[in-house]
Amino acid sequence: MRARFPEFRLGKVLATSFTATLTERRGNAVERIPTPQRLVDWLAVNGLAVESCTPAQLELAWELRESIHAALTAAAIQEALPASAVQVINDCSIQGRAAAVLTSEGNRRWRLSSASCVEDALGVIAADAISIIAGERDGKLALCASPTCQAAFFDTSQSRTRRWCDMNTCGNRQKKARFNANQRRAPDQQSNR
Repeated sequence: MRARFPEFRLGKVLATSFTATLTERRGNAVERIPTPQRLVDWLAVNGLAVESCTPAQLELAWELRESIHAALTAAAIQEALPASAVQVINDCSIQGRAAAVLTSEGNRRWRLSSASCVEDALGVIAADAISIIAGERDGKLALCASPTCQAAFFDTSQSRTRRWCDMNTCGNRQKKARFNANQRRAPDQQSNR
C-alpha cells in the first residue's frame, strides 16, 4: 500500500507553489514533499519532470524552498533580503539547465532535456523566484493573513488586495472561525434583550 501524503497546493506561480510544499509554518507544519519520490511527483505536476531524486537533492530542494520563502517574505514586508537566501537562490539558478519555450498560446514554458536532473528543475524554480522578487512580473508580493500560515504569495488579482494564500484553505478556515465566533455571540446578545 502506498503512503498517503497531503495533496499539493498548486497555484499559477511556480516559486510560490514550491514554497507551499511546506504549509502552516506558524502552526502544525505540513510537509508535502517529505520523500525524494514526492519531490519527483511535485516537479512532474509542475511540468518539470525528472526521472529520480536522491536524498541529497531533496535536501537541496528544501534549502531552496526555505531560501525562496525567506526572500519572498522579506520582499513582501519591504525588508532587506537575507544574504544567505539570495546566495542559495542564485546558486540554484546558475546550476540549472533549462530552455524557455513559447507555447502556441503565447506563454513561456520551461523545458528540461530528457537527461535533466533535479538541479535543473530547481534552477527553473529559482529563476521564477528571481523574476518575482526583482519586480519583473505584474503583481504584488503579500503574506497570508492566516496567523498559522503567513505564506508569501504573489497577488495578481486586479485590485491587488488578496488576503489569503489560498482561499480554499486559509481563507475558508478564517471565514469559518469568524462565522462560529459570531454564532457564539448571537445567543449572548439575544439574552441581553
